[in-house]
Amino acid sequence: MTPLRCLVVEDEPLAAALLEDFIGQVGFLRYVGRCPDAMRAADALQTQNVDVIFLDIHLPGLKGLDFLRTLSSPPQTILTTAYHEYALDGYDLNVVDYLLKPIGFERFMRAVQKLKPNIDPPKPAQDFHFFNVNKKMVRVWLHEIAVVESLKEYVRLHLSDGTTLMTKQSLTGMEQMLADYGFVRVHRSFLVAMSHITAYSATEVNTAHLTIPIGRQYKGWELGKLVIC
Repeated sequence: MTPLRCLVVEDEPLAAALLEDFIGQVGFLRYVGRCPDAMRAADALQTQNVDVIFLDIHLPGLKGLDFLRTLSSPPQTILTTAYHEYALDGYDLNVVDYLLKPIGFERFMRAVQKLKPNIDPPKPAQDFHFFNVNKKMVRVWLHEIAVVESLKEYVRLHLSDGTTLMTKQSLTGMEQMLADYGFVRVHRSFLVAMSHITAYSATEVNTAHLTIPIGRQYKGWELGKLVIC
């Protein structure tokens, strides 16, 4: 499942920074930028792929709701504002949700859970990648990777047979590489393949060879078809 590309349309720097931080904590979202007004947002939508906009209602110049009405095929939209009286107007425009400032992370998570995911066709199971392991390029079948563990500048690949390989790579880089192969982020230091999860609870995920803690910010939302509460 490809992460949803998120554009923040917000003229208040602190509010925009908060949303960027929240987006960065959610594995199925990807922050692509911020626009301080509707005109620049319109330009951004013309030049890049955007799946979700977090749209402030009280923008300078063209207001958020008026801007939304100008879009013939708007991305999924979550409205943000300090004024609750505009909620009904937003729902008339088929928005996903309405966040009242100041926005808390728990409320943010409830809103983004309502977003429709990007569903990509599955990749063939025989896909592989060559990783640099001890100065040797080693072929690894991607469907055999059960867990990716971050070790600062390196990652440890835990394979389905219990063996491990260590290669110089960031966890973010691995997350992007494996985005189409059913991997989910359950902790800031771990990616897990959905196909290798044998059990899970509110605090941990189990594979055949590992027990992995679930990070606090990854609780209370849906991981693929797993609901971690």
